[in-house]
Amino acid sequence: MKLGAVIITMGNRPDELRALLDSVAGQDGDRIEVVVVGNGAAVPDVPPGVRTVELPENLGIPGGRNVGIEAFGPSGADVDALLFLDDDGHLPNTDTAELCRQAFEADPKLGIITFRIADPDTGVTQRRHVPRLRASDPMRSSRVTTFLGGANAVRSQVIAEAGPLPGEFFYAHEETDLAWRALDAGWMIDYRADMVLNHPTTAPSRHAVYHRMVARNRVWLARRNLPAPLVPVYVGVWLLLTLLRRPSLPALRAWFGGFREGWTQPCGPRRPMRWRTVWRLTRLGRPPVI
Repeated sequence: MKLGAVIITMGNRPDELRALLDSVAGQDGDRIEVVVVGNGAAVPDVPPGVRTVELPENLGIPGGRNVGIEAFGPSGADVDALLFLDDDGHLPNTDTAELCRQAFEADPKLGIITFRIADPDTGVTQRRHVPRLRASDPMRSSRVTTFLGGANAVRSQVIAEAGPLPGEFFYAHEETDLAWRALDAGWMIDYRADMVLNHPTTAPSRHAVYHRMVARNRVWLARRNLPAPLVPVYVGVWLLLTLLRRPSLPALRAWFGGFREGWTQPCGPRRPMRWRTVWRLTRLGRPPVI
């Protein structure tokens, strides 16, 4: 099974990027072809054989990754599956690519694998990096309903059938948008605790646009993908959860600004999932209202 890897960078972490590229090159089995996308930035020096694409402007995380996908042909058709990896992470184990190949070959309906993210110093996996509601045990692998953006593998056939990542989102929730479309097309998603990406522990709110993008894209996610009766339920639940978390006044102001944008700005094509997909998500432990 032929694997490719897409890595986007802002060009500001050359040492971390080199460590990641070395860990990809050190994987067991056949060589993984790598494309590094400079997202509105120059790509630092990379090893021979690594392809690079430099974009004149920052297209955001999904936009940059989509460019990387197309570097492998339409919808990534030149390879069987693509690894999407954060440029400040690295693969500590050399068997991760082989485990991906084995998992995809063993289950023809497995479309996406999401890795476990662990802090390189402590080995701790943050609760938010376990993509299910019951997240207390990060060492338990399971079927899930979404995946982690910078630590995953996706069949190129999933992208061909479900479409690319939503470039409109720029940052936040683009993975869930693709995950819901993939599940609606009949694919499954696995969280694998034995496939690890080491990544420093961080807070998502470190990004200046975090609160606005999270709110806007929650609304867009619902508008694009949910049956009409579930749209206000999903958005209402997340509004309530946000208020219960008692964010600071500036954060709340930014959140409501994004919430308003979610309703007033175009979000891309609407393709509501089938009700049987709603039931599938519910059986997998996460109904699409939370």
